[in-house]
Amino acid sequence: MQKDNLRKKFKDLRLKMNASEIEELSLQIANKSLELPIWNHRYYHIFLSIAEQKEVDTEFLLHILQGKDKEVIIPKSDAETGALTNFLLTDQTVIKKNRWNIPEPEDGIEINSEKLEVVFIPLLAFDKSGHRVGYGKGFYDRFLAGCRPEIVKIGLSFFEPVEKIEEIFSSDIPLNYCVTPDNIYKFGNK
Repeated sequence: MQKDNLRKKFKDLRLKMNASEIEELSLQIANKSLELPIWNHRYYHIFLSIAEQKEVDTEFLLHILQGKDKEVIIPKSDAETGALTNFLLTDQTVIKKNRWNIPEPEDGIEINSEKLEVVFIPLLAFDKSGHRVGYGKGFYDRFLAGCRPEIVKIGLSFFEPVEKIEEIFSSDIPLNYCVTPDNIYKFGNK
């Protein structure tokens, strides 16, 4: 299926979900993530959910990370350059929504991408080969290209994979895992 068609289909499916469904499925995804072989690392990058887009609510995963005393890193996007900057999440971090309603840190302690070991990635859809469809701006592919090759890339999805995403480009960086409420999908060599 073409990326534009997948974006429309999965945005529509998410928009039909109510708040209690999102909360319940997000909790299931967080609990399922505990089965991943990733918990021996220190630096975890995680996106803060866009409530208006009915994304997987990462608050439950944040609690898990903080409960395990992990260093939690959150992104801030630059619309001009298409880059993500990484900031350490602390008790002093001020979060504010940007023009796309993405909750982001205003500023703080910047963390170099080279330090990151695990990254949780937002997506609209993914396929059985680990390719993903996001919003089409390329923020995460550019960000991941600047990370260490061994970084563990984990997608979070309310929905199961599609068979195959068409239009895969050389700049598209595949996932190592994707977590849904009921399953963990593993791709590649991780």
